[in-house]
Amino acid sequence: MSVKDLIRTIPDFPQKGIMFRDITTVLQAAEGLQAAVDEMDEASKGIDYDVIVGPESRGFIFGVPLAYKNHKGFVPVRKPGKLPAEVYSQDYSLEYGTATLEMHKDALQPGQKVLIVDDLLATGGTARAIAKLVEKAGAEVAGFVFLIELVDLKGRDILAEYPVRSLVEYEGE
Repeated sequence: MSVKDLIRTIPDFPQKGIMFRDITTVLQAAEGLQAAVDEMDEASKGIDYDVIVGPESRGFIFGVPLAYKNHKGFVPVRKPGKLPAEVYSQDYSLEYGTATLEMHKDALQPGQKVLIVDDLLATGGTARAIAKLVEKAGAEVAGFVFLIELVDLKGRDILAEYPVRSLVEYEGE
C-alpha cells in the first residue's frame, strides 16, 4: 500500500467544492507514517541542508522525525503568540484568507542552509512566508519537501527559485 492509498479524500470540507486531503489516515497507520517519513527523506536526497524548519502542526509531524533520522536540528514556525522569545513575523495569504507565522529570531544562524518540510503545497502562501522568515534570519532556503501537492493551485510557481519536491500530487479532483 502506498502513502497515496492511505490519504482519505473528504468532499466539501472545509467548504463546498473543496476536496480535502486528510492525512490522519496516513498517521494512524504505523506503516503509513513510516513510509511517509522514509519517502520524504528520499525526496530530500541531493538537497544540502543544515537544519529543518516546519510549520505547526503538520510540519512538526513530518519535520521532526526527518530531522531526527538525519541528525539535524528542527526549528518550529508557529502562529502568533506561541513562541516565548523574540520573533520574526510574516503575514501571508492562505487559500481561504490571511494569517501570520512567527519564528524565533535566534533559531537560525546566518548562512545556514534550511530544508522546509510540510504536509501540503497548495497556493504556496504558507511556504513562501516560511521562506521569508528563513531569509529574514540570514539563512538560505535549500529546498522544500511536501507530502502532498495540489498541482492545479500552482503553489510551486511562487517557489520557483527553490528546489521543490512532493510525494503525492493531485490534479483537478
